[in-house]
Amino acid sequence: MKYSSKLIADAVAEFTKLPGIGEKSALRLVLHLLKQDVDKVRLFGDTITRMRSEVKFCRTCHNVSDHEQCEICSNVHRDHSTVCMVETIRDVIAIENTNIYKGVYHVLGGIISPIDGVGPEKLNIESLIDRVRSGTVKEVIMGLSPTIEGDTTIFYISKKLKDLNVQLTTIARGISFGGELEYTDEMTLARSIATRLPYENYLVKNSN
Repeated sequence: MKYSSKLIADAVAEFTKLPGIGEKSALRLVLHLLKQDVDKVRLFGDTITRMRSEVKFCRTCHNVSDHEQCEICSNVHRDHSTVCMVETIRDVIAIENTNIYKGVYHVLGGIISPIDGVGPEKLNIESLIDRVRSGTVKEVIMGLSPTIEGDTTIFYISKKLKDLNVQLTTIARGISFGGELEYTDEMTLARSIATRLPYENYLVKNSN
């Protein structure tokens, strides 16, 4: 597209760097901002800048937080003996929206994917092992998306935890294989969490 303003062109170019935003969508957003009061646009920019510079990652579970420890980990009413291991922060949000899970989380920050250059050392696995070693964790729910990479990650971590005194469970496969956790409807996700299975059962089922 040709623009009569380089400032508009530069703004559109920046918006297209966001995931899922093409040039037409970016132009729509830029033109929308152009119609707003300067103070509103300044507040928008300041909010994004402040978010990027001030947001923290929980020292316990690696979830996003305004403080050193997130609201979930610091909540005394949550079940801290049950830890749901998830791939990303978006999965925490998806599970929280079901209003059924009362435990805490551990965000891996990704899944093992050699083809993408992601090995175990790039994930928050050692901090999960340390949490289990502390003796306060009784159950780890393997809450990863049912994909080949997800199952590979679960298998790797289960080997790391096998000698520790902790129960390993997986979310029930109401979620189709190859599906992404964050896009699963809340009812299915809630049922999968509530009817989770011992990890050993899942291994036996998938080996047949």
